[in-house]
Amino acid sequence: MITISDIAKKAGVAKSTVSRYLNGGCVSQETRKKIDKVVKETGYVPNPFARSLKAKRTYMIGVIIPRLNSPSTNKVLTGMDTTCREKGYQWIITNSNQDQNREIENLYTLAKQKVDGIILLPKKISSKHEKAFEEISTPILVLGQRSKNIPSIIYSDYKAGKTIGEYALKLGHRSFLYVSVSEEDIAVGKERKKGFLDAVKKFPETKIKIITTDFQMDAAYKTALKTLSHLKASFIACATDTIALAFLKAAHQLNLPIPEFISLTGFGGYDTLSFVSPSITTIAYPYYEVGKLAVQQLDRIIQGFKVPNLVEMPHQLIIKESTKSIL
Repeated sequence: MITISDIAKKAGVAKSTVSRYLNGGCVSQETRKKIDKVVKETGYVPNPFARSLKAKRTYMIGVIIPRLNSPSTNKVLTGMDTTCREKGYQWIITNSNQDQNREIENLYTLAKQKVDGIILLPKKISSKHEKAFEEISTPILVLGQRSKNIPSIIYSDYKAGKTIGEYALKLGHRSFLYVSVSEEDIAVGKERKKGFLDAVKKFPETKIKIITTDFQMDAAYKTALKTLSHLKASFIACATDTIALAFLKAAHQLNLPIPEFISLTGFGGYDTLSFVSPSITTIAYPYYEVGKLAVQQLDRIIQGFKVPNLVEMPHQLIIKESTKSIL
């Protein structure tokens, strides 16, 4: 079993230096690189219990997720796990099931359990959230939505919506169906839609129909069957890849070929989109990198460093087989 003494010997530094490194103390950049290299080569993982006794920290992070069956959340969690292991944190995951009251309850519960910090993936930020943020002394970072007073990491949802809209116009489409979710989810239900609408409304002849469905695939599938039977649009933009998959399945069932009959897009960049036929054009977000960054930022907050109050992550248009030009 690798010990701190082993790390110190291999790095050519004192044991106390390795201890400062592990506990976030002052270590020169050159020395930090030496220790980083040895830690990676040996696969050394600090003992959270021993560290907590000395540093009066639990080395536990609490994470509140919106639902258990989200592909994007799973990728974020994978990134978090990587960085938690690198920094010696254990973590507790709680599920709110998109229930605001459960989110608030989980915030207070995790704080009582003396976690070093909390990462919250909320459906939206309400006044109840802001009140909880004020009352809880535990460092908090918000992911996916924007908070006034708490450091937040968001996706470029408005810009992403605009990217899809501009791409559709470039293909010659002027008649659109936008399939949204509730605007209670500001990022997915509001920002993505607004970006898309602002883009396609450039042309006065543009026709747009907006409908709302659910994040769940079965609900989206029922919406798709009902909508596609009398569809007049040539381009469908779905607020998530899950909804896009539901519309793809419904189109197959109704013998409406994609993209010959209609073009179809989503948001998310889920891996499954490459394994369906036709593969679906989408917006990809760096979910794994977001998870890593979230833990890195929270770790800095825990150590008393300042971090940006808002970080916006980029997006990328991934063109697949479900869209075509009608020019």
